[in-house]
Amino acid sequence: MSALIAANWKMHKTVAEATAYLDELFERLAALELTATQLAVCPPFTALGPAIARCRGRGVGVFAQNMHEQERGAFTGEVSAPMLIELGVSGVVLGHSERRQYFGESDRALAAKVPAALEAGLAPLLCVGETARERERGDTEGRLRDQVEHDLEAVAPERLGDVAIAYEPIWAIGTGVVATPDQAQAAIAFIRALVRDRSADAAGRMRILYGGSVTPENAGELLALPDVDGALVGGASLSPESFAAIAASATP
Repeated sequence: MSALIAANWKMHKTVAEATAYLDELFERLAALELTATQLAVCPPFTALGPAIARCRGRGVGVFAQNMHEQERGAFTGEVSAPMLIELGVSGVVLGHSERRQYFGESDRALAAKVPAALEAGLAPLLCVGETARERERGDTEGRLRDQVEHDLEAVAPERLGDVAIAYEPIWAIGTGVVATPDQAQAAIAFIRALVRDRSADAAGRMRILYGGSVTPENAGELLALPDVDGALVGGASLSPESFAAIAASATP
């Protein structure tokens, strides 16, 4: 199973900035041998089309940062899976903590979005994670259980392995604080065990990523953990040099 390294640009990069970034990224990737690594970039909606045009035939996927669960309707400001498919988007990030915190995205909504993405042919990358207070109270496993079980409850067992999960401790996102290897491994192993409760095959096929202040300096140690299958990279992905260095860390 190849590692997945995804660059979440969040609300950064105009079309011009996105295309310049990708041109530089491809130059840097040309010097690397990443046969066992899958790369993806997650631009804002306005840059999806140009990013797809730049990435076509280059082995880099393009993921959206969100989608609505309905195919169409009176949902001003939203984008549907068929719209993303038409552009050539290959996957979608769902349930990022910033979507949950700032825009009220609920587990109920995600329970509809994840199967909708699968049905449309998009690869869902579901984000889960606990707050600093939840960890301090010893509620990390309870919070992860709630998110994983609720968000995947409408996914058939035979499709669970087609979902990727990113464990992103909220206290590590954009803070410069990174989970220790022991913390990351324990949380991700617990997530895999939750999936195994429904399907051992899916637990073996599912890619579970770590996210939260991933940098070129710590990526190698995190990606070497036995249950870590890649990384969802935020701030450090905004530099082509930094993102290429993190991708190189995933190469055996």
